[in-house]
Amino acid sequence: MARRPQPAPPLPDHGRARNPRRWGLYGPFILLALVSLVWTVAWFRLSNEAAHRIDVAAAQYRQAGYQIDWKARQVGGYPFRLDVTFQGLRLRAPTGWGLDAPRLEAEAYVYALTHWLAAAPLGLTVVRPEDGPVDVHGKLIHMSFGDPAKHPPSLSIEGSALTFLPGPGARPFALAAADHLEFHLRPGPDDQGAVFFKLLGGKAAPSGMFGRLAENEPVSLVFDALLTKASALKSARAWSAAGGAMQVRQFALNAGPASLSTAPGTLRLGADGRLEGSLGVALRQGPQALGALSQAGAIPPEAAFSAASVLAVHTGPDDVATATLTFQGGEVALGPIPVAPSPRLF
Repeated sequence: MARRPQPAPPLPDHGRARNPRRWGLYGPFILLALVSLVWTVAWFRLSNEAAHRIDVAAAQYRQAGYQIDWKARQVGGYPFRLDVTFQGLRLRAPTGWGLDAPRLEAEAYVYALTHWLAAAPLGLTVVRPEDGPVDVHGKLIHMSFGDPAKHPPSLSIEGSALTFLPGPGARPFALAAADHLEFHLRPGPDDQGAVFFKLLGGKAAPSGMFGRLAENEPVSLVFDALLTKASALKSARAWSAAGGAMQVRQFALNAGPASLSTAPGTLRLGADGRLEGSLGVALRQGPQALGALSQAGAIPPEAAFSAASVLAVHTGPDDVATATLTFQGGEVALGPIPVAPSPRLF
């Protein structure tokens, strides 16, 4: 007897097809939009805060006797930087020294607002208190500033392929050009600060003292010193009153065949703002250098003659003379011979 066919088992009923979830598709874009909105709001708050802090700092310096102003200021750099561009920036210290910048561009990353980089693409004008302005242009003029809470803060200035041109009515400047210039100020331990300056490939102005010494050869200068009582470096007067001192570690000046270098020594500022202390010096072609100083009007002719006689006695076979340079009583003396007024900083 034939078997009857069994009916096929029913197919599973999955119901109606469900719509796919959209969150996995649109969620990341929504999250990105929210993050971008929050970041944009935070960046604009930071930019406004940066502009406010600049205004507050400028006001504090004005109260201390400085002159600070600018013609225009723009803040940009969204999304990851703060860029501050000044047009017609003008700075003046109570001592009369100043700085003018037709355009100064500064920037900092939003995660490192204590470290700023700046550039002067149109050059700078350095204002000397008695000798007048000097226009400075170059292939590169960069600056950096950081650690504002430390004393002193970190400051660096660097320039390459520089030219120096005195402004109308200004006195001549010692240099006409330089291949490289750098200046660094750094905070250190035990309330100290470090100062370093280097000039390489300098071209002396023909009519100046260096021009007479260098004889168309390059001029170079290296200066390295430590400053004590760095927390008092708000002004030269305050630093002097706190008992600050400059520990000179290296000073070396080369102007063609002439040179001057110093042994380590300590200098201070007296109550009258003039340098005090002494340094051992070694001079190559010292009498010629004194003659150039006399022709430039830096020292009287009779003082140059007397000091040259002292150097002649202490000159070795290598044409290098050793002596002591003393800053005391408002005068600079080479050996026992006063040659010029001591530099005054306030």
